[in-house]
Amino acid sequence: MIVRLSEYVRLDAVAQAALVAAGELRPAELEAAAREAVRAVNPAVNAVVETWPVDAGPAPDGALAGVPFLIKDIGVTMAGRRMEAGSRLLAGHVAGADSYLMTRLRRAGLAIFGRTATPELAYSITTEPMLYGATRNPWDPRRGAGGSSGGAGAAVAAGMVPIAHATDAAGSLRIPASYNGIFGLKTTRGRVSLGPGFDEQFSGLAVQGCLSRTVRDSAALLDQMRGPEPGDPYFAAQPSRPYADEVTREPGRLRVGVLAQAWGGRRTTAPVLGALDATARLLESLGHRVDGAEIALGLDWADFVLANARVWAANLAATVDGIAGPSGRPVDATTLEPVTLAGYHYGRQIGAAEFLAALAMRNQVSRSLAAFFAAHDVLLTPTVPELPPPLGTLAEGAEDLDGVGWIERVFDRSPFTVAFNVAGTPAMSVPAGVDPGTGLPIGMQFAAGHGREDLLFRLAGQLERAAPWAARTPVVRAGSAPRRTVKH
Repeated sequence: MIVRLSEYVRLDAVAQAALVAAGELRPAELEAAAREAVRAVNPAVNAVVETWPVDAGPAPDGALAGVPFLIKDIGVTMAGRRMEAGSRLLAGHVAGADSYLMTRLRRAGLAIFGRTATPELAYSITTEPMLYGATRNPWDPRRGAGGSSGGAGAAVAAGMVPIAHATDAAGSLRIPASYNGIFGLKTTRGRVSLGPGFDEQFSGLAVQGCLSRTVRDSAALLDQMRGPEPGDPYFAAQPSRPYADEVTREPGRLRVGVLAQAWGGRRTTAPVLGALDATARLLESLGHRVDGAEIALGLDWADFVLANARVWAANLAATVDGIAGPSGRPVDATTLEPVTLAGYHYGRQIGAAEFLAALAMRNQVSRSLAAFFAAHDVLLTPTVPELPPPLGTLAEGAEDLDGVGWIERVFDRSPFTVAFNVAGTPAMSVPAGVDPGTGLPIGMQFAAGHGREDLLFRLAGQLERAAPWAARTPVVRAGSAPRRTVKH
C-alpha cells in the first residue's frame, strides 16, 4: 500500500513498528512517506541538513523495525556518513566508524536516513549555524526552534519523523521540546553510552536522548538505547522493568514542588506562568500534592554560571584543538563563529586548578538537589521562562561577548534546565498548552531524583492521557493544508 502523508503523520513510532511487524506496512513504504514529508516541509523550516539511502540491512526483528529516523549532527557517528557538528571547522568530515549508540539504533531496526541541524558544536540554545543556516520553528517560522537539538525538534513537530535522536548538555532537548510543542526527556548521567568518541562531553553534562510526539515513543526508544558499554566513565543502575511498561502505570500520589521563578534574574513571563498554574491545577485534580517550593543550587547564581562557563569553555577548547590538529584548518573567524571563537580563547586560558574547582561545583549542586528530592518526588518548573523568541534574538550584540558573557546570556535565557545536567538527574519537558495570544506552544519541565526516569514516564503518561496534546499541530506540518500564523 502507499502511505499518504496525512496517515503517516498520525502514526507514532510504536504504531508504525507494530504495522510493520504485522505485515500491514513495508519499511520501504514508511521510508517513502518520510522522504516525501521532508521534501514537503523542510524547505520551510530547514531542520534536515542531509539525507541518504537507508542501509540495506536494518535489523528486521528490532523493536522499532522500519521506523524512519534522523540523527543529530553531533554526539553520534555513523560509519561512512558526515558528522560536521554544525561547524565550518568540521565541514565535510566523514565518520570512520559507528559509535556505540549507532550500533544500538541499528539493532533497534530504525531506518536511519539523514541528520538534523545543530548550532555550531552544540554551543547554543538556538539552532542558527553559519554552516547550514537557521532552523525555523514550525509553529511560526519567524521564530527559533531552540537548541542545540533544534533540527530534531522541528523535524518531529513538522511531521517528518515521529521520533529523532537528540542530546542535552544544558537543556538542549528540553528547550526544543518546549518551543516545538513535543515531548523530550533528559536521561540520568550514564543511562546511555556516549562512547567511544564522546565519553566526557562537557565533563559529563551531556547525555543522549530523543524527541518525540508521544511519551510511549520516547520510552520505547530509551529501552533500546540504555545500558552501559565496557569502559564507560559513568554508570546508572538499570531499571527493574522496561520504560515502555511505565508509561501506562499510574504514578501514585506524588509530592510535587513548584518553582515558578528561576535561579538568576530573568522573570517568567505571563503566558508561561499561566501554563504553569494550569499544570499545577491539573496535577491537583489527578490527586497529587502540589506546593510552592524553594530549592537551593548549593552556590549563588553568579558562581554557578562562572563554574559552568569554565567547564564548557575548557571542553570546547579541547574539542576544537582535537578537530583542528588532524584537519590542518586554522582556528579563526574563517572556521568558527564569533561566540564559539570567544569560548575557545577563554577555554585556552583556564588553568588546571580553576577547572578542577569548577568541576567540584557539580557535587555541590548534586547534593543540594538530592536534599530537595528527599522531601519531594518531583519538581515542576517552566521549561523556559518565555515563548520561543524571534530568530536572531540570542545573537544580538553577541560579537562583543567574551567566553563568560556568552554563557551568561545562554543561561539567562534557559535558567531552569541546566542544574539537572550539572547534577546528572533526569528531567523532561511536557507539552502544556499554547499561548492564546500567539498560538505558540509552552512546555513544562518535571525533574526527579537520580535514576528516576521510571517515575517521570509514569507521570508523563498520566498527563498525556489527562490532557492530550496530539491534536495540537503547528502551522508547518506535513500532510496538512497550509495555515497562516497568528498575527501579533
